[in-house]
Amino acid sequence: MYSSRWHVPLIWSVVACLCLAYVAGFAAYWVWDETDHTRSPALGVFWEAWDRLEEHFYGELPSPRERTYGAIHGALKSLDDPYTVFIEPQPRELERDRMRGAFGGAGVDLWRDAEGNMVISPYPDSPAERADVREGDVLLTVDGEAITDETTVDQARAWLHGEVGTAVTLTISRPPTPPFDVTIVREEIQVPSVAWRVLDGAPGIGYIHVEAFTERTGEEVTTALQELQKRGSSSLVLDLRGNSGGLIDPAVTTASQFLRDGVVLIELNHDGQERSLPVQRGGVAPDVPLAVLVDGGTASAAEIVAGALQDYGRAPLIGESTYGKGAVQLIYDLSDGSSLHVTSAIWLTPNRHRIQGRGLTPDVTVPSGDGPQGPQDEPLDRAVAYLRSQR
Repeated sequence: MYSSRWHVPLIWSVVACLCLAYVAGFAAYWVWDETDHTRSPALGVFWEAWDRLEEHFYGELPSPRERTYGAIHGALKSLDDPYTVFIEPQPRELERDRMRGAFGGAGVDLWRDAEGNMVISPYPDSPAERADVREGDVLLTVDGEAITDETTVDQARAWLHGEVGTAVTLTISRPPTPPFDVTIVREEIQVPSVAWRVLDGAPGIGYIHVEAFTERTGEEVTTALQELQKRGSSSLVLDLRGNSGGLIDPAVTTASQFLRDGVVLIELNHDGQERSLPVQRGGVAPDVPLAVLVDGGTASAAEIVAGALQDYGRAPLIGESTYGKGAVQLIYDLSDGSSLHVTSAIWLTPNRHRIQGRGLTPDVTVPSGDGPQGPQDEPLDRAVAYLRSQR
């Protein structure tokens, strides 16, 4: 779960965290300078060891950047916190785009097939589709950068992302045609985080699935609720299965659509101070009968929403116990495009239930079965039965 405060870099906090990492004994590379190897006396053993490596190592030594990244990763491991992490520039760019819910790109999905090829699937009405990129095309290069066995899907996606209006050239394989180039002008690609519909065979019951909490989720949930009401929905299923979380502000906005007052969550900082995040007034559906679906993939911000609705008796949780990630990370964007995620607090539900390491227990336990995309969705069937019993 990410706090919206990552938008304001707090330099001194970053420095303090890195100093702590130095004490752990691994992050000496932060003082590396390619022209002036400034060395802290406290890091003498490190430099002593590194000098021996430079003098005697048989092989190619990593670059200063690789040394720096390796040192930071190693230092953070000593904290024994899986959520305090260093994200390198390319994955950070993709993470930032996911949280925005929109990015400049060609409009394609990528994956590796059984032979290891990087396969393309263009989004409908995307710039890639309009440039005649087709489902199943194999990506060979991006702006001359070759796709190799070592190229990850995330690396290739990062190469395709860029400023709206800029061009990217793909080399594509589509046998029996010889490989050819396609130049695509990037456009804003929007990735909705919310899907909604009126349930088939259950007139009057609306269904909203929230995949993640991005910057756009609060607005998307509000729109979905308004559209479902226009279509005659008098009760709702909120599906948070598989939702691993995201930003906290849109999670608060989402929970507030179903609550009149109170708090959505309580933040407990490392120094024992507390801060409550109140319900935002003016929710669209505070009195509409509601059921919430959860499973082991429901985590972080999604657990906050589910926990608030459960604590206030607003809706039963139906499905399986949730993941149990109630820690909040502040995100500090660093000068080279990388970022540092620092666990700074934990969240409690309105009734002070600690989610971290425990999760939420559903009111009605139902195995996942085939899940929301499968032909048999028993948790959804149970939610529909519950809502029909409330009429």
